[in-house]
Amino acid sequence: MSQTTLPLADAALAELLTARLELVEERLRGAVAHADVLADTASRHLVNAGGKRLRPLLTLLAAQLGEGMRPEVVDAAVVVELTHLATLYHDDVMDSAPVRRGAPSAHEVWGNHVAILTGDLLFARASAIVAGLGPEAVRIQAATFERLCLGQLHETVGPAPEADPVEHYLQVLSDKTGSLIATSARFGAMFAGCRPDVVETLVEYGEKVGVAFQLADDVIDLTSEGGQTGKTPGTDLREKVPTMPALLLRRRAAGPDATQADRDLVARLDSDLSADADLDDAVRALRAHPVVEETRARAVRYADEAVAALGTLPAGPVREALVSFTQALVDRAA
Repeated sequence: MSQTTLPLADAALAELLTARLELVEERLRGAVAHADVLADTASRHLVNAGGKRLRPLLTLLAAQLGEGMRPEVVDAAVVVELTHLATLYHDDVMDSAPVRRGAPSAHEVWGNHVAILTGDLLFARASAIVAGLGPEAVRIQAATFERLCLGQLHETVGPAPEADPVEHYLQVLSDKTGSLIATSARFGAMFAGCRPDVVETLVEYGEKVGVAFQLADDVIDLTSEGGQTGKTPGTDLREKVPTMPALLLRRRAAGPDATQADRDLVARLDSDLSADADLDDAVRALRAHPVVEETRARAVRYADEAVAALGTLPAGPVREALVSFTQALVDRAA
């Protein structure tokens, strides 16, 4: 699903959103431009690499439940994508990810310090735009940013000894991914003049969609080739970053019904995976384990809950498009 290939049955709505996404793309490129050559080049790096633009798409789509394409809606769509891009610069440093969207990660090109500071520059540009949208938008953006940071913090330090690692991980996903997707939908509805109950429905929907999206990504990281995703398969395994399949495997291996194969696979994941051949072997072994299907089922369940939340919205092309949007995110893992 590219930035202008929308999973929408209504041709007129798809055409409208495609045109507005092109405007967002133009505004996005202007927002990352800098007079400083290094700042300009580094800031454009991930924008030029492309992407699905799912968050601005959701902002534009949610706005169709109200008065549609007010100028504030386009500004909000730019804000959420800038915020997302900023987190990618930071995440790739923390995860030591060598590739992002088919291109070398920024830290591979310029080093960790430049990559982190570039992410900060994008946050600053997002803040400048959101300031023009009013105090309420600033408050929402600040709360979202706080959750993004907390999600990354909790992922980094891991669960407390008494905490359930799986539930801890789901909260990380809610904070790191669900919060910004929920804000994307919220901004679209809010700045299009929707009623408060509609805005709250879309916030609930966005939270669920965000978790479903990331669980689907956990499956894709193991089942897709790097050329399809623009990322190196198994990077999280190599860097010992928790994902749902690995957490479910560890839960099984520690339980009374664990098999020797379960325990052996955990030992393999805990071993040194710095060599590409060792990483490939670990990815193939985990890919064949039932925990991958269990993760896929969890993604579908969250997607179903997101769709169920839409039941209070009026029937029509927009609600149908939101359902299609949800299904498209999860179908990537099918």
